[in-house]
Amino acid sequence: MSDAKWSRLENAAKIFPSTTSREDTKVFRFTCELTEMVQEAPLQAALEETLEFFPFYRYSLRRGLFWYFYEESREKPVVREEHLPPCSKLYHPDRHGLLFSVTYYRCRINLEVYHSLTDGTGALAFLRMLTIHYIKQVHGEGVLSHEALRNAVPVPERMSDSFARYYTGKKKYEKQKVKRAYRISGIRLPDHQIRVIEGTASASQILQKSHEYGTTASIFLCSVLLRAIHAQMPKRAEKYPVNLSVPVNLRNYFPSESARNFFSVITVGYDFGKNPDDFASVIAAVKEGFAKELTDEKVKGRLNDLCALEHNLLTRMVPLFLKDISLNIANRVSAREITMAFSNIGRVDMPAEMAPYLRQFGVFVSTKRMQVCLCSYGDRLTMGFSAPFVDTSVQRHFFRQLTEMGIDVELTANVQEGGEAHADL
Repeated sequence: MSDAKWSRLENAAKIFPSTTSREDTKVFRFTCELTEMVQEAPLQAALEETLEFFPFYRYSLRRGLFWYFYEESREKPVVREEHLPPCSKLYHPDRHGLLFSVTYYRCRINLEVYHSLTDGTGALAFLRMLTIHYIKQVHGEGVLSHEALRNAVPVPERMSDSFARYYTGKKKYEKQKVKRAYRISGIRLPDHQIRVIEGTASASQILQKSHEYGTTASIFLCSVLLRAIHAQMPKRAEKYPVNLSVPVNLRNYFPSESARNFFSVITVGYDFGKNPDDFASVIAAVKEGFAKELTDEKVKGRLNDLCALEHNLLTRMVPLFLKDISLNIANRVSAREITMAFSNIGRVDMPAEMAPYLRQFGVFVSTKRMQVCLCSYGDRLTMGFSAPFVDTSVQRHFFRQLTEMGIDVELTANVQEGGEAHADL
């Protein structure tokens, strides 16, 4: 190995290199839409400034004898106008390239990241700082009278492995058995493309409707999604529950400023074959599911459970090619328990001085099945569906439920030519 710096992968990152494929590149995209056209040179300068705060973004992924590891790359990241399909492959085992890219299209800045490098919260921190530096480059230092950059999180804390920090080695918790779930299927788009449909609604309207049902926006929208999936299910498929995989930001449970991966996953669902399909019943079950899975004991138990294997001496001694095989098998088995994924990144906080230059933020992911990701800025909540399927019934049922509740939704969709088109409800 060269004299370049290197780093271990944190726990949650280890599965991604083993399960990356052409069908699922394990790449996610965050977008920041400005109120003006993006300029390439200031964006390049802003990227170079931002990397000083996130040095591990200069790493590439390498194979070792027993584990993957990161090694510092000499490759210089270059900002380009968008020219590839969304969430194109970033990790190539034979190239050792960077694991992120920054592109732009008209008024939009795109940050695409390979999931082994960081999670949604970490990537959002990078995009947030990139956007602040970009606006400073274009409009001058005077626009930054706030403390956003002066009080930046120290680099060592950003690079820290919070899984290693909070792993206690305590006995595994009692895991709830999850039944095999209904799987969405259909004709797939050619060439491993994904269809992206992004809905934008008023965050305050969503919150108001959630409060009418006595719950949070995440539980409310999970319930809308479950009913949207059920609306297109064949009757014979009701023998399977509809299960959602929901990532949990562990920074909300453990003190951490890490900008690397620090999340776990819970499963919430509903059995339409055994229970009524009215909205009140679904939302009550989802609310109960969240409460059961997010207790302090279960959150800590899942973290210890995730870390236990890598601390096992026998596991450490297994060669990497065998680890790849076993992780692939485990991933396929666990996928049988999931219908689709629901991820709420939450609110994007930006300095008030930036408001005149910002319209909205968005997020979506590569996927072999359907996923939806949410984030909000100001009063604009974006809901990004990505799927490899031609059929859009689930998305249509989801957004129609919202409009029938009196919530206005603006829709856009990616099209083959690389631009955007309005999507009909």
